[in-house]
Parts: sequence; structure tokens; C-alpha cells
Amino acid sequence: MTVPHRPYSRIVIAGLAALLFMGTAAASHATTSADGQRDFDWEIGTWRTTVQVLAEPLSPTPDVWLRFAGTSVVRPLMDRRANVVELDVSGTSGRIEGLNMRLYEPGNERWSSTFVNIRDGLLTSSVYGGFHNGVGEFYGDDQLDGRPIRVRFLIVRQGADTARFEQAFSADGGTTWETNWIAVDRRIHR
Repeated sequence: MTVPHRPYSRIVIAGLAALLFMGTAAASHATTSADGQRDFDWEIGTWRTTVQVLAEPLSPTPDVWLRFAGTSVVRPLMDRRANVVELDVSGTSGRIEGLNMRLYEPGNERWSSTFVNIRDGLLTSSVYGGFHNGVGEFYGDDQLDGRPIRVRFLIVRQGADTARFEQAFSADGGTTWETNWIAVDRRIHR
């Protein structure tokens, strides 16, 4: 199902917790199986999350970024062939509560990632992909205010206890991208 949404109704989260650039060489996955089924094992646990959300993506208005902070909890499911991310962040602009469900597709050797905004209970369109050279790249199609867009979600590990997540939209089929969601997760050691 495709639904119109605000930029913060997709994600990742955080660690979405589940995304971005300039990860270190430590981003390779020692626990990753050859087919990618264990690509998210490193993310299982609790994370302190900071999120920046572009208020009006793909619009001519000046960029205004909203800021949020809170936690992301990543739990494995089905022998780690799936996982769920619980995001709970807040800021002066309000609160974002969401779930990100990730499922491994062994036949295609890829992951799907689907976000649910708890406020409205709606699923966003899924993005699909996997990890290559330590960077997770996920792409999909969606709509924003009734017009078709491409969605790109990137995940970059920046060491063992930090990860960056970035979402971008494209209104021109992927020729140009506008980043609208940046989340940085730092592991909470217990």
C-alpha cells in the first residue's frame, strides 16, 4: 500500500536505527553470512538516537530541519532472519513513535524494510536492498503529496557502537536526491 506521508513517517529508523556516509572500515560484518542473512546482527540492542527531519521535503521552501532525540531498540525475530526496530524520539516539534520491520528474502538475497508510524498505524512502502562494502543501500517507490517519488535509505556503521542512517527522496527517478532524514545511533551499554 502506498500512502502519502511526512518524511518522518518512513524510516528507519534509526537504526532507524536502522543510515550514511563515511563509515569506517570497521563497517564490515564479522557475523554476516555470505548471503546477507545476518547483515543486521550488529544492530541488535538499545541505542541513543538523534534524528533530524526536513520539515518540507521536495518543496521550494527554505530548508527547515526539525530535531528529535530518544531511543531505538532493535530486536531479532525468527532466528535473526527478521528484526524489528522500535523508535521513540521527541523534540520541540513533537514526538515520533514508529516500528521498522525488516525481513530477509533468501530467494533474492536481499532485505525489505517497512516503517509503521504508530500515530496513524499505516505502513509505508517498503525499500529493498542489502549491504555492500559496509554500506546498506535500500531503494523503493512511494508517493509524496500524491506524486510518485523514489526513496533511498542508507545505513553506515561508523565503528562498533555508532551508525548513521539517511533517507532521501527523488522526484526525477533517481537522477537527483534530497536528504530528508538523518539519524545517528550510539549504542547504550548496559
